[in-house]
Amino acid sequence: MRHKSLPSWPIFLALCAGLILLCPSEGRAVTLPTLQIGLGEAQNPQQVSVLIEILLLFTVLSMAPAILLMMTSFTRLVITFSFLRQALGTQQVPPTQVLIGLALFLTVFIMTPVFNEVNTTAIKPYMAEQINAEQALESAVKPVRAFMFKQTREKDLELFLSLAKVPKPKNKEEVSTAVLIPSFMISELKTAFTIGFVLFLPFLIIDMVVASILLSMGMMMLPPVMVSLPFKLLLFVLVDGWYLIVGSLVKSFVG
Repeated sequence: MRHKSLPSWPIFLALCAGLILLCPSEGRAVTLPTLQIGLGEAQNPQQVSVLIEILLLFTVLSMAPAILLMMTSFTRLVITFSFLRQALGTQQVPPTQVLIGLALFLTVFIMTPVFNEVNTTAIKPYMAEQINAEQALESAVKPVRAFMFKQTREKDLELFLSLAKVPKPKNKEEVSTAVLIPSFMISELKTAFTIGFVLFLPFLIIDMVVASILLSMGMMMLPPVMVSLPFKLLLFVLVDGWYLIVGSLVKSFVG
């Protein structure tokens, strides 16, 4: 029995077409873009100062995620949304990416007045060369510190002051930022957990009622969570849960 061989001319034409596409023509030279990043060699002290400022800027940019977590409203928001999802019992709905995105945009919304003040008092004057980098940093930290002081409990602040073993400050200006940041963070964690407890209560009651009804009916093999989930979703939708929770969270910062 003879086997039919595949024609070789389609393969030959395909190879020729590939070579033509890969080989640039004389009239169309292929130029690859080049990217060169370097600090160069400093010729005077002013250039050295500029190089140090650039390095500090890269350092701050690399710490941007940590700054977002430590010094803004993001922590309270994302933890509250996580507790809400657990209270509803919807497993991975809404997805984690959606919750983080919502918390991120709400953080931008809440922190906009602070960012505007930083831009007005620090960034714009520095770009206009009206102040130096040190003065710009001091001006930028002030509105952020004011925001953190407003959300920090005195008890948490006193804890880190005692741990740092520093004299009791006479006013807020004497409190260092290194003490203020962890105080603000544990205050935010406590607030988020308190909100989470309040969110769990109504849904926990629904779970207990459903479990009692199923037990009284002898339907012990039916998971109570499966039966209570539609009722919890119905309650959440009827009371307009997202409106209430998001509104309360935003008002807790800007109110």
